[in-house]
Amino acid sequence: MNTIYAREDDLGADEYIDVVAKSGLNRPIGDRPRIERMLKQANLILTARQDGRLVGFARSLTDFCFCCYLSDLAVDSACQGQGIGKRLIEMTRTEAGGANTTTLLLSAPTAMTFYEGIRMPKADNCFLYRRQQ
Repeated sequence: MNTIYAREDDLGADEYIDVVAKSGLNRPIGDRPRIERMLKQANLILTARQDGRLVGFARSLTDFCFCCYLSDLAVDSACQGQGIGKRLIEMTRTEAGGANTTTLLLSAPTAMTFYEGIRMPKADNCFLYRRQQ
């Protein structure tokens, strides 16, 4: 299947929610106003589409020259294993500033093997406050 990748600054909540639900990613998809705010405030959204249908996306916050937080990476479970997630990460790194920009993500426990499998470097110097809801 032919996959078209693009930068989309106006990804809609309906498509986002659909792919999150089909991917297994844990996001507050029952809180549409929160999802809409999440999408509006992201400044780098890359998508993967097959026959016009959204099958994956990477949503990030970045300054495009020093740091990038890849906040969401989701691929419809029916399309996983096609290299879509890996390609979206590579595109995120390029769009965010390439080798001059640190790209950081926090993995869901169920996705750890994916990131290890694509040999994404693992950090041991991260600190965080977890959200309460």
